[in-house]
Amino acid sequence: MFTPLIGELAALTAALIWAVASSIYASLGKQVSPLALNLSKGLIAITLVGLTLVGRGTWPNVPGWAIALLLLSGGIGIGLGDTAFFTSLNCLGARRGLLLESLAPPMAALIALMVLQEYLPLAAWLGIMLTVGGVSWVVVERTPSTPQFQARPRRGILFGFLAALSQASGAVLSRAALSGSEIDPLWSTFLRLVGALLVLVILVAMRQQQGEVVALGRSRRLALTVAVTAFFGTYLAIWLQQVALKFTAAGIAQALGATSPLFVIPIAVWMGDRVSPRALLGMVVALGGVWLLLAAR
Repeated sequence: MFTPLIGELAALTAALIWAVASSIYASLGKQVSPLALNLSKGLIAITLVGLTLVGRGTWPNVPGWAIALLLLSGGIGIGLGDTAFFTSLNCLGARRGLLLESLAPPMAALIALMVLQEYLPLAAWLGIMLTVGGVSWVVVERTPSTPQFQARPRRGILFGFLAALSQASGAVLSRAALSGSEIDPLWSTFLRLVGALLVLVILVAMRQQQGEVVALGRSRRLALTVAVTAFFGTYLAIWLQQVALKFTAAGIAQALGATSPLFVIPIAVWMGDRVSPRALLGMVVALGGVWLLLAAR
């Protein structure tokens, strides 16, 4: 029996896992291209999900429209969205990359309003403005303490915005499939990963980066790091995200998922990233907007 807050708790747990994983992915981005990294961790995650499903031994009766929505959700949200996010991490670092991800909740709320007719009260729209304002306040700040992430700030902001839009769209598509059918969140995770891999294989082939994926597999240290991070940051985090989208509204699930900056700040400090008072203020404002969205449920 599920508790009333199972969706919210799943989203918060996913946010914590993703905060840690993003810091590792930011470091991996110095050695592996975003496409190769995304494809590699996707292959590992889909293998893990497949083994879990085989162990459970169940096959759901899922309508074709729900399968199509989940495949499209994975292609957009994971295939395109995560690749754009990794590119943003390479330019901005984990803290700012995750703060840009805070744009996903208001985007998801707007898309859900138009597509799923999930109406929000006035307090929720105030939360949207606070979230966007807090994120913008942090992103425009110039911090010279991490030059390795500041060489291409405009590129990082652009890809961070594209990542948030893609992941918000993918979340709404998942919400539509999960709320309109009896599909289990683990099966929806599997279908999303299949859709993502289809997109990633095409992109890797177009950019002729197959060699990078093979080279990553030949490096025992890199392969092990990607495997462990994929287990937590993709296999578990996406599964938890699907649980959240199954049991709560898309805007709320995305809002709680955007609390990753709250968890990543101590990680960023430990890795030597200076956190200024302005960044802290922007984070508080952004997260205040996120929590206002939650309270307005």
